[in-house]
Amino acid sequence: MPIHFSDAEFAARKRAATQALTDAKLDALLMFAPESHYWISGYDTFGFAMFQCMVLTRDGALALLTRMPDLRQARHTSTLSDNDIRIWHEREGANPADDLKTLLDDLGVSAGRIGIEGQTAGLTDFNGRMVRETLGDLVEASDVIRTLRRKKSPAEIDMHRRAATLSDDALDAALHTTRAGAFEGDILAAMQGAVFKGGGDYAGNEFIIGSGEGALLCRYFSGRRHLDATDQLTLEWSGAYARYHAAMMQTLIVGQATPSQRKMHQTARDALEACEAAIKPGKPMGDVYAAHADVFDKAGMSHARLQACGYGMGAVYTPIWVDFPMFYEGNPLLMQEGQVFFLHMVLMDSDAGHAMCLGHSVLVIKDGCERLSHHDPSLFEL
Repeated sequence: MPIHFSDAEFAARKRAATQALTDAKLDALLMFAPESHYWISGYDTFGFAMFQCMVLTRDGALALLTRMPDLRQARHTSTLSDNDIRIWHEREGANPADDLKTLLDDLGVSAGRIGIEGQTAGLTDFNGRMVRETLGDLVEASDVIRTLRRKKSPAEIDMHRRAATLSDDALDAALHTTRAGAFEGDILAAMQGAVFKGGGDYAGNEFIIGSGEGALLCRYFSGRRHLDATDQLTLEWSGAYARYHAAMMQTLIVGQATPSQRKMHQTARDALEACEAAIKPGKPMGDVYAAHADVFDKAGMSHARLQACGYGMGAVYTPIWVDFPMFYEGNPLLMQEGQVFFLHMVLMDSDAGHAMCLGHSVLVIKDGCERLSHHDPSLFEL
């Protein structure tokens, strides 16, 4: 039995996927993205770091080719039966693409039009070349399942809500532990611990933390420091429940905020609210980016903003929790009711040495969007 969703939900997903293959005129799809595996069958593993492929045919056959360590993982987490699971033999000189070709022969689709998910961390360039050399011409089809995954079912939305609660819990933990002299490692431990205590998972990438000059970075980096009596701490994190995410971002002020920091915070909040107002089903994602840029630019902060202001949330795997698409200039992709997005308003002013970031996740609803976080996007002075 699958762990997180009903058999009926997985059956509906497979029907949608096979129809998508028909629409794309594909006889089969080689799925290398772990998100696709999880969405269509519940299969949950980090085994995609090695050679692993799930095959879906247009008539609904679903089969997995993987390594021996993931045999029981597939049995435990997925809808697959033992007959649907193939193990490729690890030995010197092994070419698992040969095993994949045999699987396609057995499924009766080796001579058909076959799509492949190439835009994923689940397929290295080396393995991709090996597959193409063995199977010949393949059709790039990374968007087939990814497009279906964008609009969330009611059960998936519930997972996002649980993830958002865990994100709120993590922020509460950060607010409780952040103070002058606090050690960044203790703050991270409190935040991650809150997620685990709430029944959550590891997020798709590391929680981002940086203080002092490091507050102007929006990537994780190794190294820890103690906070000064007057300091700034930028955090970006996400609760994760059943692999579903609801990211948040916040710059906390240790001591009293300067007038410049107060202005930056108010501008970031104005931009966040402008983005929320721009989210409408049927409208292009570029509208949201334009709303964000307009607020920052009118406030004279164009030099400090980024070239994107958010992206999709979903059930995703390492190395990042980004579930494309992103909000960037001119993105024509239309938003849909049932999508979940992370909005991040990022100001990094290198000249002033100040950072101010603000962000949370939202659900697209019939007439706009709903905040999933219960935290008000306030300025925190600790």
